[in-house]
Amino acid sequence: MTSVNQRDELQSKIWKIANEVRGAVDGWDFKQFVLGTLFYRFISEHFTNYIEGGDESFDYASMADGQIPQAIIEDAVKSKGYFIYPSQLFVNVAKNANANPNLNTDLKTIFDAIESSALGCDSEANIKGLFADFDTTSTRLGNSVEGKNSRLAAVLKGVEELDFGNFEDNKIDLFGDAYEYLINNYAANAGKSGGEFFTPQHVSKLIAQLAMHKQTSVNRIYDPACGSGSLLLQAKKHFDNHIIEDGFFGQEINHTTYNLARMNMFLHNVEYDKFRIVLGDTLLSPQFGDDKPFDAIVSNPPYSVSWIGSDDPTLINDDRFAPAGVLAPKSKADFAFVLHALNYLSSKGRAAIVCFPGIFYRGGAEQKIRKYLVDNNFVETVISLAPNLFYGTSIAVNILVLAKNKRDAKTQFIDASGEDFFKKVTNNNILEDKHIERIMEIFDHKEDVEYVAKLVDNSLIAENDYNLSVSSYVEAKDNREKIDIKELNAEIAQTVEKINALRADIDAIIKEIEG
Repeated sequence: MTSVNQRDELQSKIWKIANEVRGAVDGWDFKQFVLGTLFYRFISEHFTNYIEGGDESFDYASMADGQIPQAIIEDAVKSKGYFIYPSQLFVNVAKNANANPNLNTDLKTIFDAIESSALGCDSEANIKGLFADFDTTSTRLGNSVEGKNSRLAAVLKGVEELDFGNFEDNKIDLFGDAYEYLINNYAANAGKSGGEFFTPQHVSKLIAQLAMHKQTSVNRIYDPACGSGSLLLQAKKHFDNHIIEDGFFGQEINHTTYNLARMNMFLHNVEYDKFRIVLGDTLLSPQFGDDKPFDAIVSNPPYSVSWIGSDDPTLINDDRFAPAGVLAPKSKADFAFVLHALNYLSSKGRAAIVCFPGIFYRGGAEQKIRKYLVDNNFVETVISLAPNLFYGTSIAVNILVLAKNKRDAKTQFIDASGEDFFKKVTNNNILEDKHIERIMEIFDHKEDVEYVAKLVDNSLIAENDYNLSVSSYVEAKDNREKIDIKELNAEIAQTVEKINALRADIDAIIKEIEG
């Protein structure tokens, strides 16, 4: 079986298992158990592969826990960030799952032990609480211990049956792809709540390419509202690992999503010392101040969420917001995320941020922030995308590209919302590779393209009240049918002539009947 076929078959099977096992439990509520089990199997096999070191005569899973020397344990934690005893491996737990009356408590003990193995080590922050949402005592699994164990065993057995092959033979990141496939499906079926933590892969690919365009290397990549980490990982997929020198950084406010992001990193073979995902409110408790600036920033922050804003007078002195001289409106924090990203951006880098269209034309504080961005020449490009690209919203969003090293005082506007820039698939639209390549080509050349792209002097934007809406600068193509007036008049005259002749014939017939 080829890797691509193997991946497709895996994804079909795992979604079927996820739906069959959950029974009457809502899929969104049940996702932690399926995703957590997949992660548990991954780290078990990844760890076994590390311990065995390619020695086919050595079977780590069959060893007794007491046979493991302390030196091996310490070395493994130092290298992998955690330790798993043979008895704790997925393969051994799944083998006896159906007959284990203590399955739910045994799993909790194992998960606690894996996390505890990193205590006091460099990996502690990235391992601690990883299984927090895999609650084996949850009533979502059943009201009795027997019910919980039955459903847990079904999930373990279902994931056990999946054929991931050998780690060293996989040309495609099968575990990581399966995990993202599951997250994608859960997000798609959850509507708005799903869209809040997952950016579809095709959009992530475009954003990652925009942020890293023509950068031969970046010090590190950062997402201030990282969700499940999909944007950061697209950067890893698109570029060779060595181009991102110091790894992946992200902050996430939702605890469950924060855990998903950390699992996602491990599942894509990003070792614990190459990523830092932290929990917290980016706007009020920003992390990584000591790690900035970042050469690449990608983000799909929540649209128009409320924040404390001017109710906290100290925020205007924050070095992220002070330069603009005004805070984003309390009911719309969009520009607070934009200014945060700009503050964390290096002088050579780019930030590519998904934005709600309203922030580009509304007045008040948002206009003042746009003035600051334009007058200081930080806006490289504004791209208008097609509608229905994201889960939970049909809005045609924009991508704002920020840069601090622009050579001319001009801003590029790209209208990528037309039919040439997306493909309709069921209820959603998608960006295919050819669409992304076309957008990137236009972005790179910075040349005017009729009905698609326009390079505008910042002085003209100032005259237009700092409006940054793409439609204000890129003329829309008139798709109405063109009519030849002379030809139309000739047709009308001919029609009138026929009508008059018909009326004459009818009048003659009536006269004959009456006579």
